[in-house]
Amino acid sequence: MTSSLPWFSGFPLYLAPMAGVSDKIFRQFCKERGADVLVTEFVSAEGVFRRNDRTREYLDFDECERPIGVQLFGGNAEHMAEATKHVIDWVRPDFIDLNFGCPVNKVVAKNGGSALLKDCPTLAAVAEAVVRAAAPVPVTAKIRIGWDAESVNAPRVARILDETGIRAVAVHGRTRAQSYSGEADWNVIGEVVEAVSIPVIGNGDLTSGADVIRRRAETGIAGAMIGRAAMSAPWIFSQVKHYFATGEDLTSPSLEEKWELIRRHCQLAVEEWGREDQAMRSMRARLMAYSKGFPNSKALREKFQHVSCLAEIDEIASQHLAPQGAAV
Repeated sequence: MTSSLPWFSGFPLYLAPMAGVSDKIFRQFCKERGADVLVTEFVSAEGVFRRNDRTREYLDFDECERPIGVQLFGGNAEHMAEATKHVIDWVRPDFIDLNFGCPVNKVVAKNGGSALLKDCPTLAAVAEAVVRAAAPVPVTAKIRIGWDAESVNAPRVARILDETGIRAVAVHGRTRAQSYSGEADWNVIGEVVEAVSIPVIGNGDLTSGADVIRRRAETGIAGAMIGRAAMSAPWIFSQVKHYFATGEDLTSPSLEEKWELIRRHCQLAVEEWGREDQAMRSMRARLMAYSKGFPNSKALREKFQHVSCLAEIDEIASQHLAPQGAAV
């Protein structure tokens, strides 16, 4: 394991870490479809520090997912450092990623995620402690552009992270106050690129190859991170790469191919959970995301809200794919 990030010899496409979404199954779907770098769902450093078994489950990944990073969140520098050592000892990730961007109240209330954008001394202490504890494994970070519109400070935060030894920074172009509303501010992401010497990965409102090409030209980002667009279309990574290579849009998979992916995801979830009813309940939100862009998506979402077994998925698919499906 080296301290470098060799994937920046090109222009890497990252799958954004998303709680409840970017689990092992979904990460591998995206990897198969062109994602270059993966990151786990965010993991509580306190949970790792206390060796919580449930927390440790979030660290699970397969070798085919490399390069992959484990994303940690927390505001206690000492505990973050110890958690980092445990993670590296347990699963040997390619890098550690620090979450300084999560806007969720339960994370912010514990001085984690984007709360540290308001507390740069603590942010710096956490980053320095983790970099020391992880060496020679590289450490990266993800941030938002600021806490709110009156405190946009991403360039300053990125410089602090650069000085602590962070090797790359991903920037989501929204403030914590925005959550996922409004538009991402790519002008600020461009300012971050100018402010630091480390690679900057741009994130926010990237839904096509044309979007990525345009933002790369405008800002000079070293890589792109795709999150919500991948939730409904994990094949977006291959579409972006096709656009990079040809300047043309790659046709989306057929309806039949999309249903095959949905069925496979459900089947793998059942195998992972070991309980069909629990697995299918856990899949409902994922199925709702997949339904985006489907014919009769409203009726489809209503059915997905109540699905409880694989047989129901097969029945819904057969109805949706039937010639009379437009009337279902």
